[in-house]
Amino acid sequence: MLPGLPQVEVLMRRSARARRFSLRVSRLDGRVTLSLPLRARENEALAFLRSQESWIRQALEGVSDVQTVEIGQQIPVEGQLRLIVAGEGRSPKLLGDALHVPGDAGRVPARVGAFLKTRARDRLAAASDRYAAAIGRHYTRLSLRDTRSRWGSCTADAGLMYSWRLIMAPPQVLDYVAAHEVAHLAQMNHSPAFWAVVAALMPDYQTPRRWLKTEGHRLHGYRFGA
Repeated sequence: MLPGLPQVEVLMRRSARARRFSLRVSRLDGRVTLSLPLRARENEALAFLRSQESWIRQALEGVSDVQTVEIGQQIPVEGQLRLIVAGEGRSPKLLGDALHVPGDAGRVPARVGAFLKTRARDRLAAASDRYAAAIGRHYTRLSLRDTRSRWGSCTADAGLMYSWRLIMAPPQVLDYVAAHEVAHLAQMNHSPAFWAVVAALMPDYQTPRRWLKTEGHRLHGYRFGA
């Protein structure tokens, strides 16, 4: 625990790979992790932690607050903020600038999450099909997860995985991630040849790539239930 106001909880983790003390502040949830060598003394680790207090608190200021999805709140859908309002019927509907969500208020987070996942699958499947056809390749399956460490991946057996939260990003960002992963069907690496495939599929890929690096963490700032 880092003393002061407010107190900051710190996870101390010993690692055989660590050669020195290192700190990491997650941009997703604000978790502070202090890594230290196996034989490092705890009092030395705490001294290092205190010496980095100013940096830690500054980094925590940049972490987005987690927002619970509920009626009256705005949420981005395909890059545009939509107001969540009470709706009628059996499933959420996107009408203009509002997302109409029927049913009990307590189920709104789960219903909105399900709506976004379905929309994400449709958009990502369409983009993946389009890019795979463009390079004459095929993928074996497409799955969605709520991953924090990566936006997508491609397995050795041509399986594609994406974060469903991409549906909250601008459409060109979702398209970029699809182009990136489909390019791995041709080049399972990040060599110049790989980036040439990405550029052929999306010539202006640098713009959405920068968006993900600077704004992507905000997509994890929405909570869709336990």
